[in-house]
Amino acid sequence: MGDLLAVFRSRTQAVQCRTMLCERGVRAEVVPTPSYLKLGCGFSVKIPAAAAETAKKAIARAAYSAFYGYVRLDGTRHI
Repeated sequence: MGDLLAVFRSRTQAVQCRTMLCERGVRAEVVPTPSYLKLGCGFSVKIPAAAAETAKKAIARAAYSAFYGYVRLDGTRHI
C-alpha cells in the first residue's frame, strides 16, 4: 500500500493541514501535487501509509473548505 496524498485547492490549507497532522504525531509533508491529476493549487500533504487512517480522521474533523480528496501514490484515486 502506497503513501497517501491529501489534495487541497489552497496552499494555505495544505500547510495548515501538515502542521495539524505533525502536532498529532503524523510525519506529514507538503509536496507538489502530481501534474497528471490537474487538481488544486499544486500542493498536497503526503501521509505515510501507516498513518493514513489517523490522518483521515483528523482531516475530516478539521473540515477544510479547500480539501479535494485522497490519492494513493500507487495511482489509486480515493476522492
